[in-house]
Amino acid sequence: MKKILTICGPTGIGKTGFAIRLARAFDGEIIGADSMQIYKHMNIGTAKPDEEEREQVVHHMVDFLDPKIEFDAGQYARQAGQVIDELAKKGKMPIVAGGTGFYIRALLYGLFRSRPVCEKTISRLTEQLHEKGSSYLYEQLKACDPAAAQKIHPNDSFRLVRALEVYSTTGKPISHQQQDHDFKDQKFESLTLGLSMDRERLYERINKRVDMMMDQGLLREVADLVEKGYSLDLKSMQSIGYRHMGMFLKEEVDLDEAVRLLKRDTRRYAKRQFTWFKKEPGIIWVNPEEFSRAQQIVNDFLT
Repeated sequence: MKKILTICGPTGIGKTGFAIRLARAFDGEIIGADSMQIYKHMNIGTAKPDEEEREQVVHHMVDFLDPKIEFDAGQYARQAGQVIDELAKKGKMPIVAGGTGFYIRALLYGLFRSRPVCEKTISRLTEQLHEKGSSYLYEQLKACDPAAAQKIHPNDSFRLVRALEVYSTTGKPISHQQQDHDFKDQKFESLTLGLSMDRERLYERINKRVDMMMDQGLLREVADLVEKGYSLDLKSMQSIGYRHMGMFLKEEVDLDEAVRLLKRDTRRYAKRQFTWFKKEPGIIWVNPEEFSRAQQIVNDFLT
């Protein structure tokens, strides 16, 4: 299997800078794993790598899609896999970096199971999971498949998505079926580093980053998108940051309240990302300031 590096972790923790340092140290190129940084014109609210950062290291799977176009984990896995193949041929180290856990899981393990799977349904359910939490999915499952809900813990996000996907695509409860719905074996030999820090410190960073985004012109960015014809009802425009500025533009809240809600929801999203990645197998956790340690771990992996 091809060797790749994967950098994951919650929003605001410094994945981009960390990945750039690794790419420069190990002659690599970065493959974004962020479901919002894929979109053109959405720069500030997505904390997309800026021009200077992209001049330092080549970034793939970033800034290439119109916000009106929906994109799912299956498409991501296929396209990112092609990039990895191309980089391997050039002798470059592929470094996957981002916070969309389902994209990373789809890339490393695939989405195809023993029966046809509806990737759009999985992506929709996973987005609900990230935005509204596992309790929201659990309530859905209790309504459509009470027997399965009794056996699945409310925080077991993988099995919740699996059960709801089966019901949504077949109309039959998973509790009535005996099929294998697990992911395939790993597709790449990945050294996966998860970035972690004290929760309160991360939340402080998130609050400051939101303030910085506002200073950089997040509201103007969203207003410009609306002027270009991008509806606030688009899936991309319902994401964190864009949804909140949209609430202000629609006069549903004042600007101070929109910013307060943006900070709150970003912190909640970071918490859900932590929960997701803590359940993923094989992740080595490092503090963003422990670059020398990470560099040694990568050296050991590659030799």
